Amino acid sequence: MQVETAHSGTHSLNSLGFAKAPKDTRVVVAMSGGVDSSVCAAMLAREGYEVIGITLQLYDHGAAIKKAKACCSGQDIYDAKRVAEDMGFPHYVLDYESKFNDAVMQDFADTYLKGATPIPCVRCNQTVKFRDLLQVARDLGADCMATGHYVRRLEGDIRENGMPQLHRGIDPGKDQSYFLFATTQEQLDFLRFPLGAQDKAQTRKLAVELGLNVASKPDSQDICFVPTGKYTDVIKKIRPEAADPGEVLHVDGRVLGTHEGIMHYTIGQRRGLGISDGSGQDPLFVLRLDADKKQVIVGPRTKLMKSRIFVKEINWLGRGDYDISLDGVSVLVKTRSMKPPVSAKFVNIDGALVVDLDEPMEGVAPGQACVFYDAGTPSRTLGGGWITGSE
Repeated sequence: MQVETAHSGTHSLNSLGFAKAPKDTRVVVAMSGGVDSSVCAAMLAREGYEVIGITLQLYDHGAAIKKAKACCSGQDIYDAKRVAEDMGFPHYVLDYESKFNDAVMQDFADTYLKGATPIPCVRCNQTVKFRDLLQVARDLGADCMATGHYVRRLEGDIRENGMPQLHRGIDPGKDQSYFLFATTQEQLDFLRFPLGAQDKAQTRKLAVELGLNVASKPDSQDICFVPTGKYTDVIKKIRPEAADPGEVLHVDGRVLGTHEGIMHYTIGQRRGLGISDGSGQDPLFVLRLDADKKQVIVGPRTKLMKSRIFVKEINWLGRGDYDISLDGVSVLVKTRSMKPPVSAKFVNIDGALVVDLDEPMEGVAPGQACVFYDAGTPSRTLGGGWITGSE
């Protein structure tokens, strides 16, 4: 087998990058029960690797079974186990309900309570999956852990000490690099993403060829721990104060009405406001949420445009911590998972890293991620941070 590299050249290793036969390579596969992770595990088993499948039980089964389109539910656990049985490799279910609640669900509710919009999938990857589960894989003596994410891990250039790089998946509609920005260099060294160099249609085709029971299973659409599809129900259960009423203010200071909790609103939202500024002119959008005052600030769409983004908890891939040398360096950034990267520059302001967009854009919301990509090699993910504000 040949291994793809970030630059030129290939070398003779197995498909997971190890200089030994697949049968002598132990790989733990994180299996959600969906088609992607199932194909990932099955194709590695077919190649002859020593595969161990692990599925995490992340929340209450009783609630989960009632929701079809969410990952890691009771049905998903059954589907993962069935794939493992059919392909002849061991499969284990680990109870991570407590870990998941502490690391993901509590953060989810707290973030909304602060007037921000969380991304629980990133927190899950950052903690439960790529920290806790990855350690289990190491404890099992695995050479690596594989997932069904649509990203690519390429061998780094010797000029960068050969460290592996994280690149976008080749299918732009399925690329998941945005959700993996918080992956550390140490984790990336241990992780593998066999599906990153193919598109979803190829994955579906492989599922059929492998005879998997999940071949036609639809993709999950909802946040996995929201069994009713209404995230506000979960937030109210965890943080009842998130439903406290407050005022809806126009950006010019006028009180336009009241609301039933800031958790019902996100930056850029237009639908469901149920208010008007009385002018009959431009529609109103949510511009800002003031958690302390329990206020929703609305105004015209033009006020959504932002040129500067403030970030925290920056994670770097392929370089050390931020230093002054990045001041003025061009970069590409994504502020939403489905938005294309846009041009920007790093700016050093009072020792803090700030992102200045080349062109103003809307929809920049606290709690979301600002993910960095290499301006010279747009597929390469450099890392990113959590958005704290914009102007």
